[in-house]
Amino acid sequence: MALYNKIGEDASQIPAAQGYIWNLIFNYINSMSLKCAIQLGIPDIIHSHGRAMTLSDLVNSLPINNINSTIRNCIYRLMRILIHAGFFIQTNLVNKEEKTEEEEEEGGYLPTPASRLLLKDDPLSLVPFVQVGLDSLMMDPWQYLSMWFEKGDHSSTTPFVTAHGKPFFEYVGNEPRLNHLFNEAMANDSRLSISVIIEHCKEIFEGLKSLVDIGGGTGTMAKSIADMFPQINCIVLDLPHVIEGCEGSKNLSYVGGDMFKSIPSADAILLKENGGRVIIIDMVLMDQKGDHNAYETQLFFDMLMMVYSFGRERSQQEWAKLFFDSGFSDYKIIPILGLRSIIEIYP
Repeated sequence: MALYNKIGEDASQIPAAQGYIWNLIFNYINSMSLKCAIQLGIPDIIHSHGRAMTLSDLVNSLPINNINSTIRNCIYRLMRILIHAGFFIQTNLVNKEEKTEEEEEEGGYLPTPASRLLLKDDPLSLVPFVQVGLDSLMMDPWQYLSMWFEKGDHSSTTPFVTAHGKPFFEYVGNEPRLNHLFNEAMANDSRLSISVIIEHCKEIFEGLKSLVDIGGGTGTMAKSIADMFPQINCIVLDLPHVIEGCEGSKNLSYVGGDMFKSIPSADAILLKENGGRVIIIDMVLMDQKGDHNAYETQLFFDMLMMVYSFGRERSQQEWAKLFFDSGFSDYKIIPILGLRSIIEIYP
């Protein structure tokens, strides 16, 4: 008590502060529980069931050997935290305090809208994103973050290099499993983005005759643009190992290369070309007084960029400075992609 008084703290606030720190320490449990559920196929199993699924039916449908009361209880506890995280709901929980765990299962589990993005075969699935983001190879660099700060060579390396000895994209290019997951995650993300853009903002592509998608992965977004606008000649530029095996079409082609060395000429690009219109799909950091969870997620992505690459997320003021310092005359931000926006930049 004397210590609390010495540092000017109210002793009654200490337990709450302790609980807050505990929550931050163990927040990874939400992520790893989600990863486990995906590996077991729980979202697909519950979704395909077609109605509320009891705990017994769920356990019997899982790829688990030696099902017993212990495993059953553990699955119940796993589902409880997934329900708390908003991925499922459990029906018939009136008077919950009066029910045993056995009785609670009678209503069964149902998916929520968020769990739709956890279905493996859904074209907008975030399953590859979960798998690559929570892979042990991707988690290791966070253990080296303080070492990276201490070493001081921040302009030419990253915590990822400190952990694995190679830059992110070079390392991923030599890891077929991780490379496949990363490309699949980017492809699904592109499908989600382009579906929203074409529905609500397709005028940004009207009048163009050519477009180069820089870092376009396996070309998911460029394919959609090429199909929707056959008058646009679309070029996908990415590293050779990324586009290996990709086949073009009448108005879609692939170029293997390094965007920092050379960019194919086009009327517009999804990054930068001298004299042409630029279309960027990226985050614009929100005001921290706004949506707390959205802002926090943007900060997570900013930290991801710092740990894995040399990039960063920017506020509107920082984007504007970058554009004007690069010689552009004006820009327009269209916030229709949730945490991200479409940014049009004009020469």
